[in-house]
Amino acid sequence: MRTIIYVDGFNLFYGSLKGTPYKWLDLPRLCTEMLQPHHQITKVKFFTARLSRKSNPRKAKLQGIYLSALSRCYDSIEIYYGQFLTQTKVVNLVHPINGKRKAEVVNMEEKGTDVALASHLLDDAWRDNFDCAVVVSNDSDFAEAIRFVKRLKGKQVGIFIPYRKNRTRRSKQLLALANFNRDIRESILKRCQLPDRIPGTSIYRPKVWGFSQSQQ
Repeated sequence: MRTIIYVDGFNLFYGSLKGTPYKWLDLPRLCTEMLQPHHQITKVKFFTARLSRKSNPRKAKLQGIYLSALSRCYDSIEIYYGQFLTQTKVVNLVHPINGKRKAEVVNMEEKGTDVALASHLLDDAWRDNFDCAVVVSNDSDFAEAIRFVKRLKGKQVGIFIPYRKNRTRRSKQLLALANFNRDIRESILKRCQLPDRIPGTSIYRPKVWGFSQSQQ
């Protein structure tokens, strides 16, 4: 069964990876292990936004290393970028500061990746590029696109849910639409890591991430 994986990068990061030593994630391997053998993964489409080198150079550098590692390991990975929108806004304070109930803050908001993922999902379905799509996200905003793909094109759609025990509330809308669903648990994140050094390159797992293949 021809299968395309659609990865909501920020939902995966904040749902499964932030604060863990498993950020050096081998996405294709993870998806292969979570799928039944009759699935043939033809593409992994990864949707994210580049962090600003000006506002957060350290995290931007780590993100760049990881994305380069994925691209060098797998020809089947396609990376699509949204953008961050930075703006100031006035917010209400729960607890006043120096008698003030409002404060001006800098707000960074990721834009474009959700729309891009949904658009690719619909476009690939209409072009008959897959028999089954797997959406890696717990974001109910994708429900309508999934509904169209299933109802109008008769495609199967699975959901891989970025999951943390006692912290994740699975989207009821996505679960109701999915032909199948799986939780991305810590055990499979630990098992599905890229090599410490990407073969044929000078790309290494960042030491700051504090985990290596030898620890498995």
